[in-house]
Amino acid sequence: MTTTTPAARCFGDGDPLYEAYHDTEWGVPVHGEAALLERIALEGFQSGLSWITVLRKRPAFREVFLDFEPERVAALGPDDVERLLGDARIIRNRQKIEATIGNARAVLALHDDGRTLDELFWSFAPPAREHRLGAWDVVPASTPESVALAKALKKEGFRFFGPTTAYAAMQACGLVDDHLATCPVVDGHAAA
Repeated sequence: MTTTTPAARCFGDGDPLYEAYHDTEWGVPVHGEAALLERIALEGFQSGLSWITVLRKRPAFREVFLDFEPERVAALGPDDVERLLGDARIIRNRQKIEATIGNARAVLALHDDGRTLDELFWSFAPPAREHRLGAWDVVPASTPESVALAKALKKEGFRFFGPTTAYAAMQACGLVDDHLATCPVVDGHAAA
């Protein structure tokens, strides 16, 4: 009797939280100002760290950043920054905390101009493509679209969001589907 080894996920195998994120969230289209602000913030906080670290702290991030509602986050001030710097439940980096608050203010500035983060963000979605064959190293760290998205958001006042972070956010928010062709999500065998 032969047994087959289940196909490996693109990432996350072995950690239930990471597996659930990969199987049910990563690459699924995300819309809405708060949801996109959260992804932009979390990708910024992840810079220089592992994604699982951010995932483990995500409930606390949602709490301290008021479910990433732009109006509420934009109202945070210097005393709130100091309070957050003392909160061990999140990643305590002044630049990243201040960028999250500033990015919420940039979302509100878009609204003042009659635009939304959702429309701006999704305007950089490239055409769909075939799933890649091979190992994870065939997936790029950035693309022309992520470079353009990072530039556009920087022009609107967003901070801590370069081309690599932009591409990670595009993957996380479903603008691109970088699940490998052999991934169980692609063939419908991921445990949800």
